[in-house]
This record gives sequence, C-alpha cells and structure tokens, in this order.
Amino acid sequence: MSEGRSYSMALRTEQTAVARRRILAAAVELFNANGYLATKLTDVAKAAGVSVQTVYNVVGNKSVLLKAAYDVAIAGDDEPVPIADRPLVHAMIAARSGEECLRYYAQMARELSERVCPLLVMLHGQAATGDPDLRAFVATTDRERRVGVTGLVGNITRRFGLRPGLDETTAQDIVWTLTSPQVVNNAVNGCGWSWDKFQGWLAATLTASLLGS
Repeated sequence: MSEGRSYSMALRTEQTAVARRRILAAAVELFNANGYLATKLTDVAKAAGVSVQTVYNVVGNKSVLLKAAYDVAIAGDDEPVPIADRPLVHAMIAARSGEECLRYYAQMARELSERVCPLLVMLHGQAATGDPDLRAFVATTDRERRVGVTGLVGNITRRFGLRPGLDETTAQDIVWTLTSPQVVNNAVNGCGWSWDKFQGWLAATLTASLLGS
C-alpha cells in the first residue's frame, strides 16, 4: 500500500472517529433534554453538524444510537476499554479491607451516576409508556447493573466475608437498590445532596449493611 493511500485511510478513520464522538455527545444531550421518544435522528444530525445518513453510517439507527450513547455515558469516553479494566475496578480488587473496597465502589458508583443517572431516570420513565424497544433496553441496563453488583458482592464475600446473617443474594439486593437511578436521583435532585455527600453516605451505608462495621 502506498504512503499516500495509507495517509488517506488514516485521515478517513480519524474523521469518522471525530464524527462519532460528536454524534454521541449530541445524542446524550438531546436525550437528556427532550427525552428519547421525542428526539429524532434529524435532531441529532443537526446538533452534531452531520447528515442523517452519516448518523446511520457511523453509528446506526435510533436504538443502536441509544445503546452507543449510553455506553459512552457509562465509560465517560468512547475508548474500547471495558469498565472491568478501569483503574477504580483494579483498586477495588486490590483493596486490603472490605471497607476500602466499598469506598472505591462508592466512588465509582458516584462517578457513573453523575454521567448516566439523568439519562437512566428519563429512560425508566419513558419505558413505562410501553415502547417495546425502550422497555427492552431498560431491562438490559438493569441486568447489566445486577451483573456488576454480583461481582462486587462476590469479591467482598470471598476476601472479607459478609456480616453474620447476611446471604449473598440479599447483599446483592441491597447494593442494587442503593445504587439504583431512582435512589440516586431522589438523594441528589430530590433532597439536594451534593455528590460528595451522596458518595460518603453510600460508602457508609454499604459498609454498615454488608460488613456490619
């Protein structure tokens, strides 16, 4: 392959990546502002400064766009690095006590919630209208969150143990509930808590609930 052709391909790849970032950023902003159901691909394309066909070519249809926008909101970027490989997860795994592990988890939950809570609260509300694609997506996000919670509780149980009388399933239920978008939204937006206050409360409540200390 010639040097000129390689440069041209690299330039197109970079242009596609830039367009994708702009499209996903516009989608998150519009979904949060107007709701998923009211947002059209033409709105996203206009906000991103691209054509509707570019949205289809670079990301996909509206349901694919929602999943991609959600993934970016969860990760905080569009890099191909799974959540499990992020620094806070490694810190949780390396923690020397259950309390330390849960402090890192509370920090991660806070950072994720800051980025994705408004989107999830909106999606849960609009899914109640009966849109089948949206209901399926919300159910998937709930299952994914449960998988993460199961991993946390399993790590705590194996390495440090749960408080007497607490089984793993109930521990999972506690964490899953305390970190739900509804609880986070009630604390931060309903009660007016700062994110620092929420993080501290979550760490203390998880420690007392799971470890009894």
